[in-house]
Amino acid sequence: MKRSLFFAALSATLIGAALPALAQDNYPSKTIRFVVPYPPGGPTDLMARLIQGELGTRLGTTVVVDNKSGAGGNLGSAEVAKQAPADGYTLLLAASGPMAVNPTLYRSMSFVPMTDLAPVIQISSFPLVLEVHPSVPVNNVKELIALAQKSDSKLAFASAGNGTPQHLAGEIFNTQVNTNISHIPYRGAGPALNDLIGGQVQVMFDILGSSLPHIQGGKLKPLAVTSAKRHPSLPNVPTMIEAGVPGYELTGWHGIAVRAGTPAPIIHKLNTTLNAMFSDPEFKKKWEAIGTPVVGGTPAQFGELIRKETIRLGQVVKNAGVTLD
Repeated sequence: MKRSLFFAALSATLIGAALPALAQDNYPSKTIRFVVPYPPGGPTDLMARLIQGELGTRLGTTVVVDNKSGAGGNLGSAEVAKQAPADGYTLLLAASGPMAVNPTLYRSMSFVPMTDLAPVIQISSFPLVLEVHPSVPVNNVKELIALAQKSDSKLAFASAGNGTPQHLAGEIFNTQVNTNISHIPYRGAGPALNDLIGGQVQVMFDILGSSLPHIQGGKLKPLAVTSAKRHPSLPNVPTMIEAGVPGYELTGWHGIAVRAGTPAPIIHKLNTTLNAMFSDPEFKKKWEAIGTPVVGGTPAQFGELIRKETIRLGQVVKNAGVTLD
């Protein structure tokens, strides 16, 4: 009897040890949830929805986008970092704001991006464009600075929320050129852009891809881009440095992450699948149409970017003197 119990216990142990490996081999065997920490309609959401169908097809499963906005991207990011199982069935659209800016910007956060999340792949790198509503009587950055420095100026700049690249870009601008353009945070880039087009706010630093159709349609007036070089989509628009703001360079980025502790074979499968997807000429063309080049690479490379950017952007936040509760 004791011998039978021993072998029964041994068999149970061996089966239990094999289950994680079996789960990895069968991954994915159910629907994958893709958390976007911003509301529908903005550039981050657009990226997720472009990835959604193609990734699902390549993995042989359904990928569902789940928008969990709030606190500058912290709420959705924290849900993946702290609540989702570490099994690869919950992905995070990891934006530079909550991943690298917010750890310094916010006095406290419920998660630590570098330790609570595991990088999978970098998917974007993009400049912002400084733009104004056509009713604003300026045609270049110097004229905007002069207008903003007037005592009766009522200019306000919109952002996709506290801690987002749009917010950070505006605060850096105020600090470097000695202006005090008021910040109005929105729950995502989509609502902010809608109010800019409608004239409810006058100024915005926005992701180029989402604003480009409105610039081309004459609904917005571009003044400068925040990259080191001019963007091919707007060859006649100067960089911030060319426009007279020395040293001003800021780019945002996105990637995909999962909860820390997710098995390495699952992360590897996701990374391999996504790299193949971004290498596909047809998908690459769709991706570049939203204003960002294909990036790709290894989980380690994305992790190193997060580490370096947390230091660099953290210093930018400190220099701008901005903190949030």
